[in-house]
Amino acid sequence: MNTDPIADYLTRVRNAIKANHRVVEIPASNIKKEITKVLYHKGYIQSYRFDDSAVQGTIKIALKYNPTTKASAITKLERISSPGLRTYAHVENLPRVLSGLGIAIMSTSKGVMTEKEAKAQNVGGEVLCYVY
Repeated sequence: MNTDPIADYLTRVRNAIKANHRVVEIPASNIKKEITKVLYHKGYIQSYRFDDSAVQGTIKIALKYNPTTKASAITKLERISSPGLRTYAHVENLPRVLSGLGIAIMSTSKGVMTEKEAKAQNVGGEVLCYVY
């Protein structure tokens, strides 16, 4: 049994990047689907597909690599809030990742979004992870 599905999601993506895989398959949940959509819209992954044919379903993510250097678009995935220690941020003190070059994915009352979108909508929430 997995106690932290978001950490498992990030670890599977991190391991696929280290092994230079093109596609990674992850068991689906609603929060994982929303994190995948944020990663796609911010340009960290090439494409994704939700397969709901099974009971739980899966997420297939096509990872993005630089064609000349073969370097991944994702340098680091870091889990911030965990089930044992939740980390919340108020709208006045939202985190800045790598001086604005990375993103912090947050779970807010208005859905899963980046810290910049949360600031624009004037809402705080739980800081799930940093991506850069």
